[in-house]
Amino acid sequence: MKGEFTAIIEAAPEGGYWAICPEVPGANGQGETIEETKNSLKQAIEMILEDRRADILRGLPEDAIQETVQIG
Repeated sequence: MKGEFTAIIEAAPEGGYWAICPEVPGANGQGETIEETKNSLKQAIEMILEDRRADILRGLPEDAIQETVQIG
């Protein structure tokens, strides 16, 4: 799955950084460096989207049509 998402990164009061992604509610990350924080956020986004996709697919009938669409 490919896509571009916004990472809002802030310094954490206890040190390091934390990040959220406004396009994917619940996705957040943290790390000692900005790069670690972005990687942590990326993993969170991937896990949330994979879980949501699997959840939706469990409820689809077998004859449902699945196709790929591209945005942007």
